[in-house]
Amino acid sequence: MFAPRDPDEYLLDTEQRVIRVRRHWAYLAWDTFEAVALLAVCMMISYLLPPQGWLIQNVLWYIALIVVLRYAYQVLMWWLERIVVTDKRILMTTGLFTTRALMMPIGKVTDLTYKQTVNGRMLGYGTLIVESAGQIQALNYIDFLPKPEQVFDALSDLIFGDEDARKARFSMYRAQRIAQGQKPIG
Repeated sequence: MFAPRDPDEYLLDTEQRVIRVRRHWAYLAWDTFEAVALLAVCMMISYLLPPQGWLIQNVLWYIALIVVLRYAYQVLMWWLERIVVTDKRILMTTGLFTTRALMMPIGKVTDLTYKQTVNGRMLGYGTLIVESAGQIQALNYIDFLPKPEQVFDALSDLIFGDEDARKARFSMYRAQRIAQGQKPIG
């Protein structure tokens, strides 16, 4: 009842899921550094205070608790955010209390670019830039995307590839899932 919906619940019966990922763990690197640094500062100040400074120590430990709760919330939000690419659209779901579903039809995509920084190449993430005709869409810039080359290739195949080959590949994928006793997607 309180859990956010699974992104697959947003898919239509006629859609085939191609990719389902969450942002790379490096997305949390700065938040992790920030939380560890703030906790270290709180512990160091608490250790250096004289025993008469009990009020300041209590305040420091409450600050440390707030830092831990904030970091836990950020990790949970990262965990719940999903990016799904189907044969008809790109979908991103996010949110714990208020769920948002961002969507862009594949047919509206006019240009597709990915870029990787040096850190991104070492850790395996990049940025995908999706441009559409006319207006800026909600999903035009997706950063910290894991394996951006594979996502780029799959999207390029969906947008510019041969439709007959794509249909044959999806029917083979569907047959494999049925043979393995799994629920077919779409």
